Amino acid sequence: MKRRTLLTAGALAATGVLGGCSTGRSVDLGGAGGPSGGSAAGAVLNAAIAGEPDQLDPHKTTSYFSFEVLENVYDTLVEPDENLELQPALAEKWTTSDDQLTWTFSLRQGVTFHDGSPFTADDVVYSYRRIIDDKLANAYKFAAVKDVKAADPATVVITLSQPAPNLLSSLGSFKGVAIVSKNNVESKAITTKPIGTGPFSLAEYVNGDHITLAANPTYWGGAPGLGEVRYTFVSEASTALASLRSGEIQWTDSVPPQQVQALSTDSGVVLGQEPSSDYWYLALNERNQPWNDPRARQAVAYAIDRDAIVQAVSYGTAQLNQLAIPPTSSWYTEYGTYRTDLARAKQLLGEVGFSGGTIDFMATSDYPETVTVAQIVAANLEPLGIEVKIRQPDFSSWLDDQSAHKFDLLMMGWLGNLDPDDFYYAQHHSDGANNAQGYSNPEVDKLLDAGRTETDVARRKQTYAQAATTIADDCSYIYLYNPAVLQVWSPKLSNYAIRSDRAVRFRTASLAP
Repeated sequence: MKRRTLLTAGALAATGVLGGCSTGRSVDLGGAGGPSGGSAAGAVLNAAIAGEPDQLDPHKTTSYFSFEVLENVYDTLVEPDENLELQPALAEKWTTSDDQLTWTFSLRQGVTFHDGSPFTADDVVYSYRRIIDDKLANAYKFAAVKDVKAADPATVVITLSQPAPNLLSSLGSFKGVAIVSKNNVESKAITTKPIGTGPFSLAEYVNGDHITLAANPTYWGGAPGLGEVRYTFVSEASTALASLRSGEIQWTDSVPPQQVQALSTDSGVVLGQEPSSDYWYLALNERNQPWNDPRARQAVAYAIDRDAIVQAVSYGTAQLNQLAIPPTSSWYTEYGTYRTDLARAKQLLGEVGFSGGTIDFMATSDYPETVTVAQIVAANLEPLGIEVKIRQPDFSSWLDDQSAHKFDLLMMGWLGNLDPDDFYYAQHHSDGANNAQGYSNPEVDKLLDAGRTETDVARRKQTYAQAATTIADDCSYIYLYNPAVLQVWSPKLSNYAIRSDRAVRFRTASLAP
């Protein structure tokens, strides 16, 4: 999900037999304990995730599989708690000037990176300047930042060009804005050997098979209760669930939605189910005719069967939604313009002079739900004379083709969204970093710009409601649903909580024998 990045979330990928031997390449990190020199006492948690990270540089990856690992390796200045309220992390406290243009962060003392080097304000400045200057994936989150400097080793001052009510969310909503080590970056080891300040350090990475994290005994938040976390990549949900029941693993988010009802009454496992702030959508390439005309895009919105899509991909666990922000959010706006109406769809296509043709639907085998939806959409569009040709590249190739605009239609999702700016600006502003569909509406640009500086909550909510409905009217995205977060774990795992932002945190978890 680009989320707080690309939903490279709630997804599925590479196969492998749990507990089996690997033919992958092992990354030597200088000992089983990783850079910290040894794991703390504690049990080993075996966790199955649905796909392999594309890389482990938090500033460059947009993959949810990566962030499932990196959530436990890195820290941010602030971070959301279980209620998605932002709390101190590497910054203990902060103040703002009267004009809200200067933010001063007082940093936590005594924090070290996994290699033993001290964490200071220079690391914060380096991390943020790297994102901004290199125009990395989350540079848009720093659009209002005029300057960032270290006033002293324990103090960071961020100067803004305009008030930014979403600044804390931008600095802490997820690990894509984590504080990294300059030496780790400059040695080019960060993609496979990341060094952070988090509760676990990377101990081993066997390409194609597993990643092992070792507990950081000197973590500023207290030593983890687990000694290690071993992530294995298992794309088949049925395989992951069987491994959980056999005791080979103790946690997985590779959950067959059709089994949720049975899992809820199974005393041998614990089912976690939580509404999420993620959303999944269709996007038509507006550089291609007839999709540059909003009426053609609206025709597709009227042709699809959202109920069938939600049932097929989630067995009813997802929340159908025609906008991005879910009903559980205080920023939610009601909207229900579209329904399955083939007569209306045909009328709109007739107005733009399109009588049918072939459309390239870019799904990806790494996210099976995109393939399922592509098949449903193909059936939905057939009566309109539109033949859907489905491509299923791996996700890395999918990202390349999206960036190169080599698609007519795609499906994907976004996760890690807290502030309304996270849901809309990068995706729908004419200058948005992730506006791959090529949408441009001056009125929407004006609203999204205004929302970034509006400090009155009521006026800000009205601004985003107007922007959101216009975006949906124009079908910049054709929104489908907000998925549920689904995870299953062993009853032996305690002090672990499923989160609606999909952050997988094992820092407080423990595992009974």
